Amino acid sequence: MRKIQMVDLQGQYQNIKEVVDRSIQEVLDSSSYINGAYVKEFQKDLETYLDVKHVIPCANGTDALQIAMMGLGLEPGDEVITADFTFAATVEVIGLLKLTPVLVDVELTSFNIDIEAIKKAITPKTKAIVPVHLFGQCANMEAIMKIAKEHNLYVIEDNAQAIGADYTFSDGSVKKAGTIGTVGTTSFFPSKNLGAYGDGGAIFTNDDELAHILRGMVNHGMYKRYYHDVIGVNSRLDSIQAAVLKAKLPHLDNYCEARRNAASYYSNAFSNNPNIITPTIVDFSTHVFHQYTLRITNGKRNELHQHLLEKGIANAIYYPVPLHAQKAYQDDRYNESDFNITNQLIEEVISLPMHTELDDEQLAYITNIINEFLK
Repeated sequence: MRKIQMVDLQGQYQNIKEVVDRSIQEVLDSSSYINGAYVKEFQKDLETYLDVKHVIPCANGTDALQIAMMGLGLEPGDEVITADFTFAATVEVIGLLKLTPVLVDVELTSFNIDIEAIKKAITPKTKAIVPVHLFGQCANMEAIMKIAKEHNLYVIEDNAQAIGADYTFSDGSVKKAGTIGTVGTTSFFPSKNLGAYGDGGAIFTNDDELAHILRGMVNHGMYKRYYHDVIGVNSRLDSIQAAVLKAKLPHLDNYCEARRNAASYYSNAFSNNPNIITPTIVDFSTHVFHQYTLRITNGKRNELHQHLLEKGIANAIYYPVPLHAQKAYQDDRYNESDFNITNQLIEEVISLPMHTELDDEQLAYITNIINEFLK
């Protein structure tokens, strides 16, 4: 049996090696490493895939979030509501821009931001909501957009973990994750469903004026070389990463389907285990399973984590510490009673290997080990 990894990037590469190698060689031959042809081609391909007017490539997903907030003109002291149960990048950029993060609890079933918690957190200083589409499925965007419209708020979708997911509205219309809010962002970190071979990110919007601002901001505020019209940063997707992403984008739907198949195997295998709660799939979003995350309800999550490592099974705890308890983001405004679900999840969640190259032999070994341990 092959080594069980959280992500098998080498196995995925072997299946697209010829086109990736050829594309990278073309970049090397052209020596156009920044804003080269592949960057422009990938941008257009992703716009088509997402059915969004504007994709603005940038250097990484964290930059994408920061630049999106800069482009919206958010100012120090403006409050930005986001989820407590997520990776720190989401709140990190809020702090870097001297905005005021307002962390709220999440749903027990979906792990995504709680709608009622958003409503309670809104004040006259609130300017934006940042829903995180955690682990691969969308937050309740229809409800979030309704709240945003009522209170004249921006919505910045953190789509680092759910690119490729579809959101279905109550009227039956469908949009891709990341294209629903005022602006959406994503990461192309290598382990993502659409991952580069280094860092990369992108911003999405249907707003022409905002897109123009963002395009300048990612390139030192320049639209014409050495003429700086806006305050910007240095955040560009390099041509080699764009070449890799262009090669992988046509496979994204198949990658997501392979992840769904692995998730289905896991969930079926654990369906009769009373100590395991498998991921809930909401009815308004497809799930692309960036992570497959269980809840272990008998208090043995940490023991399971170590047991799996001893058995050669990679696994991870996303996330062991909520943002409101992180040293960098502690604030006297927060009360532990406001984060009951997050505080429960950090004691229960464990994520299993999830990638496109998982096979039945590996899945059987993983699930048998877990079921035996949690009898």
